[in-house]
Amino acid sequence: MEVLYSRCCGLDVHKASVSACVVIRESGRTQKKYGRFGTMTRDLVGLAGWLHELGVTHVAMESTGVYWKPVWNVLEGQFQLILVNAQHVKNVPGRKTDVKDSEWIAELLQHGLLHPSFVPEIRIRDLRDLTRSRASLSEEASRIVSRIQKVLEDANVKLASVASNTVGKSGLAMLEALIAGEGDSEALADLALGHLRAKIPQLRAALEAKVRDHHRFLLERLLLQRRFIVGEIAALDRRLEQIGVEEPDLATTVARWVTVPGIDRVAAWSLVAEIGNNMAQFPTAAHLASWAGLCPGNYESAGKKLGATMRKGSPWLRRMACQSV
Repeated sequence: MEVLYSRCCGLDVHKASVSACVVIRESGRTQKKYGRFGTMTRDLVGLAGWLHELGVTHVAMESTGVYWKPVWNVLEGQFQLILVNAQHVKNVPGRKTDVKDSEWIAELLQHGLLHPSFVPEIRIRDLRDLTRSRASLSEEASRIVSRIQKVLEDANVKLASVASNTVGKSGLAMLEALIAGEGDSEALADLALGHLRAKIPQLRAALEAKVRDHHRFLLERLLLQRRFIVGEIAALDRRLEQIGVEEPDLATTVARWVTVPGIDRVAAWSLVAEIGNNMAQFPTAAHLASWAGLCPGNYESAGKKLGATMRKGSPWLRRMACQSV
């Protein structure tokens, strides 16, 4: 089999250790060098020095959780790095050790048999951290609203049956009054604003409830939690806009995404973070759809098309794409 890389290395990355196997092919002979390193920064710097001493040009590793990231960050820019799906490089059953795994990865890399995963540049990776953190906080904010509704139902406060948004301006004013000890349904209903004032009679009936100190305590804590999370989301939004000022090319890409119907700036930043702004890694739109896991699978055998599921793809990209449709 043809050797594409005469000096390459396979890494088996774990939380506390990295097993390395360097394959050197010269004059028709193959040599293998083995090493084991820790995952502290000084250890990874030592790994890089060891690879330089052996003249390694290409390094491959599995995408094991988040443990590959610090290794990648230290070696990036010094070697040609390849990240591969662990499912694609399974070794022969019954021969599973860290050393064997690193050796197997190195041998596959030597012959060019590894399919690299898409790893964007560092600024896009940083952007992913921000947009994914924002998405997680948005989910938590929604969960808190559900908990607020649960407490209100327990107290027989039927605010959600009249107001479309329990935590809108009117709803928050009523909740704050409830927490402060206000029990008069007429006074609470009179806090309604805008179009909701047309429903004051229904609000009076909905706000006649059995609110105890227990409910007030829970509502106060939940509103404090929600206020904090909303503030964190706003801080992330400000950081994203700051990045747009510092990186004009990313801001231009976001502006183009926003022109697509159904995509706002939040969705646009998320799409840029997941896909990047350089489409060279996707030869066609079909490749991008397949990578994102947004196209049907294809499984055919003996001339028959059998059922095939869609690949997982990126759950963050899939969710944002589906929400924006």
